[in-house]
Amino acid sequence: MNDTQSPPSPQFLACEDGESIAYHALPGRTPGIVFFGGFLSDMTGTKAMSLETLCQQTGQAFVRFDYFGHGASSGAFTEGTISRWKADAVKILDEATQGPQILVGSSLGAWIMILAALERRERVAGMVSIAGAPDFTEDLIWEGLSEEDRKTLEETGSVGIPNPYGDEPTPVSRALIEDGRENLVLRGTIPLTCPVRLLHGLLDREVPPETSLKLATSLDSENVAVTFIKNGDHRLSNLESLSRVFLTVAELLNPPPQEVAAND
Repeated sequence: MNDTQSPPSPQFLACEDGESIAYHALPGRTPGIVFFGGFLSDMTGTKAMSLETLCQQTGQAFVRFDYFGHGASSGAFTEGTISRWKADAVKILDEATQGPQILVGSSLGAWIMILAALERRERVAGMVSIAGAPDFTEDLIWEGLSEEDRKTLEETGSVGIPNPYGDEPTPVSRALIEDGRENLVLRGTIPLTCPVRLLHGLLDREVPPETSLKLATSLDSENVAVTFIKNGDHRLSNLESLSRVFLTVAELLNPPPQEVAAND
């Protein structure tokens, strides 16, 4: 007899257009934690599952989910946009969580969590960015395209870009690039004042570590700290990096008491 248990099936939120968002919710204490995955990733990745295990052990509420066109959610990835994924995230905050939340975003997820936080500021107790990639559609994809690829994108509506994790190129749509321009956050001040922690590996070959510095200076919050992980790559999924993520989340869950200035 096989005693191995099958992983639990996800729950689904129904969208007005007939699409559905897949998610897993773990009940527990607040502030809860919501994990925002990366580009072409899903909610079964190492960081999402490791955070869920941590929350099971500590009794913290936790939610992980898949954007439209990712993982167990409906839709085609090539039809996804930043605006659509932001709407998915806001719906998750509204319908799958209660009370204050700490948002943890990996790569693309850091951009999406910022956009969602701007829509639901009163719900956000803090944010943790892991190899954050805000504005990557413009600063990394578009800027990295050759003139020939840009022409192909404009004429056909899509172009393939190199995939660092596989042999098949990643399809990028013109809609993704154009919609991305409507959601750029690093061109001015980001009016968020919650505590923010930014983690970035110095060996990241996909997103320059300087992106996290730019994000830190763009945020309106005074409570922002950047941590560079010397031997960390883009994924930050090894044991050392995960430990740093756990400690960072714990810091926001249990902030040190503010120092009271002594009277003269």
